[in-house]
Amino acid sequence: MLGYKINSHNERYPPWSKRLEAKIKATQREVSQLLVLQKGVMKTGMPKKLSECWLSETHYKVVASALKSDPSHLTELDLTGSKLQDSRLKQLSTGLESPNCRLKTLVLANCGLTEISCDSLVSALKSNPSHLRELDLSRNNLYDVGVAGLSAGLQSPDWRLETLRLRSCSLSEISCVHLGSALKYNLCCLKELDLSQNELQESGVEQLSAGLESPKCRLETLRLTHCELPGSCCTFLGSVLKSVSSCLTELDLSHNKLHDSGVKLLSAGLENRNCSLTTLRLKDCLIMENGCASLASALKSNPTYLRELDLSHNKLQDSGVKLLSIGLSTQNFRLKTLRIKDCQITDKGCDYLSLALNSTQCPLRVLDLSLNKLKKTDEELKLMFWSLKALH
Repeated sequence: MLGYKINSHNERYPPWSKRLEAKIKATQREVSQLLVLQKGVMKTGMPKKLSECWLSETHYKVVASALKSDPSHLTELDLTGSKLQDSRLKQLSTGLESPNCRLKTLVLANCGLTEISCDSLVSALKSNPSHLRELDLSRNNLYDVGVAGLSAGLQSPDWRLETLRLRSCSLSEISCVHLGSALKYNLCCLKELDLSQNELQESGVEQLSAGLESPKCRLETLRLTHCELPGSCCTFLGSVLKSVSSCLTELDLSHNKLHDSGVKLLSAGLENRNCSLTTLRLKDCLIMENGCASLASALKSNPTYLRELDLSHNKLQDSGVKLLSIGLSTQNFRLKTLRIKDCQITDKGCDYLSLALNSTQCPLRVLDLSLNKLKKTDEELKLMFWSLKALH
């Protein structure tokens, strides 16, 4: 265990010394609690968070021992930023492969892992019927090779993983080939996949979409934010939304350059009666008035399932809001949450929304208008939107 003494004359030491001491004390406290957990004193199912802690090799052995203990009470483990690295993950894997392990959630974000760790995890989780349901490996340089190994694990009968987060893992469209293939496999239980902050490109979305359209795919949530995606990739995603076999209910494409042309392609899927999407996030996608026209038209055309729409940080302006407002007042619009933060909307746009909300058919209950060019006071806005449960 790393030790450090702080002199009583604090003024002689730099400011970081206090933070260092606090960090060490926090780590000591967490490890001592873990030792208690290993002895089986803590409540069953109690989560353990050791994120940003400085753990030694001995401490990782303690964690592995806690996972192997009979009975093991550890169901959630968060080691984010703990500099685990490949060698120590191999130690931890001895606990994961134990038949006594009951871990359901494992968070290893920003732990200095590489593709080698993926092999260790796959091997450990295939060795016995795993209880693990959620795995977060974000902000590690796993590369496509690592994802190839994970995809093979997803097709194992002993894997029951439902949530996989791989944000910022240095992945390319090749990873999408492997994951798309895994999604087609009938033993894959994956329901949530986050591939944000990877340069997947249009070809990567095409490969993923092929898996999503498979009747064996169970994926419900897909997050692809900051993936350098062009609007043309929405051709494939629109096709997924039309698919009778698609289970997709939540889609996040925020911070991609989709433009109005991409929204139009996506809207072709939204207007299809097979579409079961309930949440759509398109923040900062360079959407303007024409994009709003496509969305309003699509959501009016059939009894849509969509309940939440986020168009924040786009230049919708009052003209775009007017088109959305017309849609809100129609019978088939069932939207309950609309987020249009920082969209260059003025009081005129508020007037359009107010008219829609006064319609007896409008189901909207949450509206986010923050960071817009509004001159109306908070009290005036509350009077205008009195029917809402939440106004931001």
